Amino acid sequence: MLNVRSIWNGAISFGLVSIPIKVVNATESHSISFRQIHTEDGGRIRYRKFCELEDREVSQAEIGKGYEDADGSIIPITDEDLSQLPIPTAKTIEIVAFVPGDRIDPLQMDAAYYLAASGAPAAKPYTLLREALKRSNKVAIAKFALRGRERLGMLRVVGDAIAMHGLLWPDEVRAPEGVAPDAGVTVRDKELDLADALMDTLGEVDLDDLHDEYREAVEEVIAAKAAGEALPSTPEPAGGGKVLDLMAALESSVRAAKESRGEEPDDAAEVHRLPQRKSARAAPKQTAGKKSTSAAKKTAAKKTTASAKKSTSKSAQGAKKTTAKSTTKSAAKKTTAKKTGSRKRSA
Repeated sequence: MLNVRSIWNGAISFGLVSIPIKVVNATESHSISFRQIHTEDGGRIRYRKFCELEDREVSQAEIGKGYEDADGSIIPITDEDLSQLPIPTAKTIEIVAFVPGDRIDPLQMDAAYYLAASGAPAAKPYTLLREALKRSNKVAIAKFALRGRERLGMLRVVGDAIAMHGLLWPDEVRAPEGVAPDAGVTVRDKELDLADALMDTLGEVDLDDLHDEYREAVEEVIAAKAAGEALPSTPEPAGGGKVLDLMAALESSVRAAKESRGEEPDDAAEVHRLPQRKSARAAPKQTAGKKSTSAAKKTAAKKTTASAKKSTSKSAQGAKKTTAKSTTKSAAKKTTAKKTGSRKRSA
């Protein structure tokens, strides 16, 4: 059992099986928090809660909830009112379906929780549900009520525990309209090959090796100011500017990534070669090639026909002008014209 306070107590409803559980947070924040201060003297800025009718400060024990109606009147709502809502999910995580995990859109993912078995009687049904989820390779979709509203959840196995991810309702996820570029953009195969090469060069990463460098930098600044020392120097930003040549930028990125990993950078010709990826994109090239070849043949045929017509017209005019000349010269000219037309057609 985690040494943290449970935020919700209830049960998992698995058909007719009820599994008493406690819900605890599965994540924690390590971000640095700041206080608001008066910049002139460093005094803390505090917010006090006043009742606007009595014009006096009230304690937390005197504060409750209320719903503001359309006419501005306040309708008090107590925790007891909410605990007696006429819905089954008020104190129950009600499983409604089991689906493959890839059916869940990551955009719907919200906060994560661990579900801990509450008491010895819950151990057997808890283990049963966990093993059923493992064997089916599915996740459970459930509905539950938390912090004043009904929510959607996804139950999955993490180690030997059952975790629950809060999910946004489908109508709470916006469609990506107007996000992609409006203008049509054409990406060449060579550019895709270089992008693939860069992805392969960067490779994979162990997420456990990643850490919050921003938080560490803020801690260094705080420590330096507390000790009255000079602040850490700011590193120079990487040289850049506008990327005018995408291919050159990709080639430089591949080269830099390989150098950072201690590898010898290949020349540009070797970077372009990715046989296993190119084969998948060969079909469009061949189709385009066939179209361009067919078009070239049609164009050549039209040019040859036009040349033949012009040659025939010139030959006819020449024949009229040369009727007075000898038969030998006429025959020679006809032979030459035939050869010329044959050469043009063969060309």
